[in-house]
Amino acid sequence: MATGTRPGEYRGQPWIYGVLVVGLVVVCLPFVWMVFSSFKPEDEIWRFPPTFLPERPTTANYADLLTQLDFGRLAFNSVLIALVSTAGNLLFCSMLGYALAKLDFPGKRLVFGLVMSKLMIPGMVLVIPTFVVVAALGLINTYAGIILPGLAGPMGVFMMRQFMLGLPDDLAEAARIDGAGEYRIFFRIFLPLCKPALATLGILTFLGSWNSFLWPLMVAQDKDLFTLPVGVALFAFDHQNTDYGVLLAGSTMLVLPVIAVFLFFQRHFVQGIATTGLK
Repeated sequence: MATGTRPGEYRGQPWIYGVLVVGLVVVCLPFVWMVFSSFKPEDEIWRFPPTFLPERPTTANYADLLTQLDFGRLAFNSVLIALVSTAGNLLFCSMLGYALAKLDFPGKRLVFGLVMSKLMIPGMVLVIPTFVVVAALGLINTYAGIILPGLAGPMGVFMMRQFMLGLPDDLAEAARIDGAGEYRIFFRIFLPLCKPALATLGILTFLGSWNSFLWPLMVAQDKDLFTLPVGVALFAFDHQNTDYGVLLAGSTMLVLPVIAVFLFFQRHFVQGIATTGLK
């Protein structure tokens, strides 16, 4: 037993590990089953009792997905919308977060109160009002109509404000003494110091935009504007009987970029969560 530890201090650790292993299995099992089932023929997907590993592996589901669906166009739309939405959130949320954390201006508390109150409103409540505004602006069935409502979110503003509150005010004061303006202070001093928070916000925004289904479905009326979630779902259900094999294959291909993005930015993501007050 290590020096300074109390008797029985490590007695509960095997139970903790057991609970963590069970939680890991519960979280990962649906995903693993989805991947394996995407290689099953339709009759095997519906078999009872179900099989975990495919007995007759086939790539027909992926072939149908890629040949019968304009997969390239859907992927382009999803990537474009996700990247623009992510870039907009990184810029606008960090700018407002900097203003709320480091600047004094009339109505500052009111603005922050509005941001926090927006966090308390369920997103589904705002779908219809947002759609009415987008329709009044003539942005239905356009990329702008899909992207603009999500260019800045209250959670991103809150995250960036919390992170910037931890940065020393002396940096801004010294830069002002040297004659630097607020834009230069923000872009040249504070923004480079916010890489962990930016990585966290970027991952969360990208995942939310990539997986978004309801809003693109409502705004995009032309198939050329459909995103991958919308296109795959409508294709899978656009038959007398739902093609669950194609749906599972499409879902698997939808998840792969998400996993790749998270693994690439994992270190920054964990650091950002730990330093923005989201504990």
